[in-house]
Amino acid sequence: MASHSDTLVTVFGGSGFLGRHIVSALARHDYRIRVAVRRPDLAGHLQPLGRVGQIHAVQANLRYPESLAAAARGAGVVINLVGILAETGKQTFDAVQGQGAGAVAQAAAAVGARMVHVSAIGADANSSSRYATAKAAGERAVLAAVPSAVIMRPSVVFGPEDQFTNRFAALARLLPVLPLVGGGVNKLQPVYVGDVAQAVAAAVNGRAKPGAIYELGGPEVLTMREVIEIILQVIHRRRRLLSLPFGLAKAQAMLLQFAPGILQLTPDQVELLKVDNVVSDAAKDAGLTLQGLGITPDSLEAVAPSYLWRFRKTGEFSNGAGSERNSS
Repeated sequence: MASHSDTLVTVFGGSGFLGRHIVSALARHDYRIRVAVRRPDLAGHLQPLGRVGQIHAVQANLRYPESLAAAARGAGVVINLVGILAETGKQTFDAVQGQGAGAVAQAAAAVGARMVHVSAIGADANSSSRYATAKAAGERAVLAAVPSAVIMRPSVVFGPEDQFTNRFAALARLLPVLPLVGGGVNKLQPVYVGDVAQAVAAAVNGRAKPGAIYELGGPEVLTMREVIEIILQVIHRRRRLLSLPFGLAKAQAMLLQFAPGILQLTPDQVELLKVDNVVSDAAKDAGLTLQGLGITPDSLEAVAPSYLWRFRKTGEFSNGAGSERNSS
């Protein structure tokens, strides 16, 4: 493997779930890595991912362009991972995923750095979801500032410490019934976090097409019901799955948006569940996928047991389906 020790990569938002895997992948490729986050004191867990002095954290805030400029200074590549799943205070979708992405791109452009921007499948200016419209606005802003930027749109990302499979596993431990918004018929293409990290590293290595939008999905298209059934099977728990119409789900979300932790559900998340989250035929035909980058994706069933085992209840069941289906 060629050494890239002369190249500095700045990773905005690199201390989170996806960020730590991307930092690890870049460290293995011998890049020098600057992790730009709001709280550098909380990024110490990244240090063991590389050799001494290879990874260091700096303070940066999307609302302060001078901090972004300082974080991008000297970088050959800038990666933007900053995103939120729910709005709180000044942390709105537009501020973080729209205007914020554009501000990072402007900082990258100012120093002549290449850029990789992680967005999401479902980014759509015409969506009924504010999350999705902000993601689309962020993509436009990034490409306006850095036309050669590579956009990565993953489907729902799973892996250790994710807020997806771990959330449903925790709910299954807590509740006897799991609701399926809209009946759980919406389709997903869950993608392993390690595969997304490999794709970003490939783009940094120059293996992705400049200015292209890649869609990253796992090897299987699954309904939400099927995803939850896989999770239940892995954690050895039986739970009833109850269909919840979109209207009722949105009404409940008006209250649950203020709930803590795993119980939170926002009206905007309900809107997202109305649309399938899978790799498009256009991306497949153009080779703008994991496979197009030479990456063979790992399945949810293959990877989930390696980290969801802690939610298991020994002896609850060992065979058959992991749920009692209900179509009401």
